[in-house]
Amino acid sequence: MHPLIECVPNFSEGRDMNIIKQITDEIETVDGVRLLNVDPGKATNRTVVTFVGHPQGVIEAAFRAIKKAGELIDMSKHTGAHPRMGATDVCPLIPVADISMEETAKYAQQLAKRVGEELKLPVYLYEAAQPDKSRSNLSVIRAGEYEGFAKKIKQPEWKPDFGPAAFDAKRGATVIGARDFLVAYNINLNTTSTRRANAIAFDVREAGRTVEENGVKVNKPGSLKSVKAIGWFIEEYGVAQISINLTNINITPVHIAFDEVCKKADKRGIRVTGSELVGLIPLKAMLDAGKYFLRKQQRSTGVSDKELIRIAVKSLGLDELGPFKPEEKIIEYMLKTNAENRLVSLSLTGFADETASESVAPGGGSVSAYVGALGVSLGCMVANLSSHKKGWDDRWEEFSKWAEKGQQYKNELLKLVDEDTKAFGHIMAAMGLPKSNDEEKAVRKEAIQAATKYAIEIPFKVMEASFASMEVIKAMVETGNPNSVTDAGVGALCARSAVMGAFMNVRVNATGYDDKKFVDDIINKGRAIEEKAIAMEKEIIEIVNTKIGL
Repeated sequence: MHPLIECVPNFSEGRDMNIIKQITDEIETVDGVRLLNVDPGKATNRTVVTFVGHPQGVIEAAFRAIKKAGELIDMSKHTGAHPRMGATDVCPLIPVADISMEETAKYAQQLAKRVGEELKLPVYLYEAAQPDKSRSNLSVIRAGEYEGFAKKIKQPEWKPDFGPAAFDAKRGATVIGARDFLVAYNINLNTTSTRRANAIAFDVREAGRTVEENGVKVNKPGSLKSVKAIGWFIEEYGVAQISINLTNINITPVHIAFDEVCKKADKRGIRVTGSELVGLIPLKAMLDAGKYFLRKQQRSTGVSDKELIRIAVKSLGLDELGPFKPEEKIIEYMLKTNAENRLVSLSLTGFADETASESVAPGGGSVSAYVGALGVSLGCMVANLSSHKKGWDDRWEEFSKWAEKGQQYKNELLKLVDEDTKAFGHIMAAMGLPKSNDEEKAVRKEAIQAATKYAIEIPFKVMEASFASMEVIKAMVETGNPNSVTDAGVGALCARSAVMGAFMNVRVNATGYDDKKFVDDIINKGRAIEEKAIAMEKEIIEIVNTKIGL
């Protein structure tokens, strides 16, 4: 529902904190963006900044930061240990959630085009954003660095992708692209030997090691792709670690790297005792890890995100060296605000009290979404009970899939609880806009219409999700643990009520929307969903009553 990308620009200033702060201040002026980390290095004279947000906000923040860096940093006076070619040396965009690499690459191209055209700065694309793979490697683009750039830019093959093909002595040039998320991850060993840790690192890293075969030195690759690794001793902890960079967690995720190191360590008589996450990780990586370890136990993966994260933390030993706090380590959780999930964060009593108060929100729309979430939660419960039922061991995977599907509907409906109340808030805000002249009246009317359309669409989504969840509930009534058939039956009652309640909200909000074609279309669709939900509920209850037998 909310695509997220990360941006990690590297600025050629690591000593003057005043300059660095002015650059990061620009990033923090953009709504929908969160500054996560600022890491200056004196020896490199370079600062790595990390921020995350929705795509449009991120490219706006990146543009402002690049512009400010060009104003404050003079490359003609710059020295540092790290290779560089511009004030903003490199600016990668990284897909984090609900967005593909291809989409992220397009945003990188948009940013590069704007920087080149508006700031008159030479810009090169790299990695996934660069269609010409002969010049997509960062080290190749940056070869010769700032000092050699005046000559390099004149060569036809090194004409910038955007901006002028002219040397900018003050700002240099910048490289903008899209790349995969990199996870820095350390695995702890029950040894103090760096040599043995290195041996395991060479076993797993993609580059492997050099070996001699028949008197000839050849490279023997390690067992894991997109993995860089080395062994070292950490005096602070008194243990050796395998220090790993996972350069593409879609190819080798954290849990696969952990298990592979466990296997290789065991062969060398060494035991893995836990692991350590350096920096941040996307939510999906943690959820995937939790599901992986549950599958190994032949247990249902259709449990809450909180439980999946708990399983991942315990299985990977992420809390061995210190507490693992999801709200500080998982990117999406760092971006959450209290306003985003205010209602679903309340206790049951708190939610009931809030609903019963004199405030008009939360109202029927939010309650419908919550009732729908409760309904499919009962379906999930039956699926999970069925997956662990004695004598049904060969069916755990079947029920796990149903539970996982139900969890997806539950999560969507819980988001819609707060979203419905927010939609009402948008209408109230639009109604409060000034209307003292014709121009203001036109702006106000347009805002009210936009907010009203949104207030129609949200309960319609509740209808769709609640009706779709009845598939899970019906399957559990038919094939699930017979001892819990009435639980699934109550779930059907909730789902039908959610559909009908949400449809009431669709209809009442539609009375205030001027686009008759849109209104007719969504009312017709809603009526069809309501009829199907009522029919499905009747069918489910008949099965329940037959199984009860009384």
